[in-house]
This record gives sequence, structure tokens and C-alpha cells, in this order.
Amino acid sequence: MNIKEYKELDRKLTKEEKKELFLEYYKTKDQDLRTILIEEYLYIAEILSKKYIGKGIDYDDIYQVASIGLIYSVDRFDPTKGYEFSSFATPTIIGEIKKYFRDKGWTIRVPRRIQELSKKIMIAKNKLSQEYQRTPTVEDIAEFLNASPEEIIESMEASKVYTPQSLDIVYDSGDDKKMSLQDLIGEDEKYFDKIDLKDFLLKSMKNLNEVEKTILIDRYFNKKTQIVIAKKLNISQMTVSRIEKKVLEKMRKEIKKTMEVWWIDFLYC
Repeated sequence: MNIKEYKELDRKLTKEEKKELFLEYYKTKDQDLRTILIEEYLYIAEILSKKYIGKGIDYDDIYQVASIGLIYSVDRFDPTKGYEFSSFATPTIIGEIKKYFRDKGWTIRVPRRIQELSKKIMIAKNKLSQEYQRTPTVEDIAEFLNASPEEIIESMEASKVYTPQSLDIVYDSGDDKKMSLQDLIGEDEKYFDKIDLKDFLLKSMKNLNEVEKTILIDRYFNKKTQIVIAKKLNISQMTVSRIEKKVLEKMRKEIKKTMEVWWIDFLYC
């Protein structure tokens, strides 16, 4: 299929059609196929970009970075491995976005007026907190600094956007848990990590026998103890433990093999 034929279709490709295109592109590296695949999967870049709106960087910039991550993914994806492309591409795109946040976060310049007023607000907060034995209001700070409440609010809101912050700074999440900016930025990606893990586990379980599958599912998905599983399978707890170790070792080898392939693709593509 070339671009002209693709445009004439006037519809999105089916899942099977995309799989066939990926296999053909993997063999031929045809640039028309590459363009078609990128266009078909741009929605992933769009979805992930929207999850980072309101974090201090324009959506258009984030979308551009996400699109670059998508292109990297299309170029490196090996369809013969049996994984879904979305599971492969999502971590790569998120990685590019987070890298951009790290780089951009330290280069944004704080307007001098906001910088100076922000410092004064910080000093005022500390002094008034000690004096009033409570958190000062905007009006308290405005009166102390001989400024209007509007100026105080403007400075406080603007500084949230412009102030460069380390991803390692710890915040109070409000539920007795501490959280870094890295956690805040990456919070939405946990769902995608699970997709990737589920995809990997389902593929790996094809190589297990029925007893091994049962033990793996009951232990790590249903959270059952070895004793409960032993009774269910009418075997000893020691046998369950031995099989579980054997299965985990299989999984470790599979993960190691998969990661080695991905790193080779990353370094040489």
C-alpha cells in the first residue's frame, strides 16, 4: 500500500491491516508504510499529551514531543515478537515527554517582577504566620506588602508555572503521603505500565502448563497463599513453592531476553 491508496480508503485501517503493514515495514523499511503507520497511531500521542496539560508547558509542545516518541516506536517495533504496538509505544512516548519536562523545567525564565514579588510574598508568609499563629490570607499579605490582592494572586499563580523545580522535590499529597514532582508527572502512566505488563504476562503464560498457569494466576492476580493453592490442586505446599520458583525463573529469563532485544533496537536503530 502506498500513501495515495491509503488516502483513497477514506477510513482507518483494521487491526489486521495494521499488523500486516507493520510486518511489511519491518521487512522493507518502506517510507510510505512508515508514514501510514505513524498517521494511524497518532491518536496515542494525542491521548498521552492531554494527560500532561496544565503542568506548565504548552500542549502543542508536548504533542510534538509525543509524536517524536511515536516515530521512534514505529521505527523500533518488532511485530514478530507478538506484542501489541500500543503496549510497546506507550512507555517510549511517556519517556520522551518526561525527558522534555526535565530539560524544559530548568530553562524557563521567571519574569523579574514575579520573581521579586514572589520572594517578598514568601518572607511575608513566614512573618505573618508567626505573628498571627495561622496561615495568612491573600488580603493579609497584600496589606503587609502594600500591594493589591490581585497582584498577590497573579504572582502566586504565575510562580507555579514559571518556577523551575527539581523532579525530586517532595510534596505533601494531602493524604499523609509524600510525593515528588516525578510522581505527579508520571501518575497517569501507571495504567499503561499495567497494560504493558498484562500483555507480557499473557504472552509468557502460553509457554506454561495448566498447573503453572493456575499457580501464577492465583498467587499474583488472586492473591492466594501457597497453602490455599496446594489444597485446590491437591498437592503439597512445598510442591507449590517449587513450581512457583520455577515459573518465576522462566519469567525472569523471558524479561531479560525481551529487554536485551529492546535495548539493541534502541541503540542501533
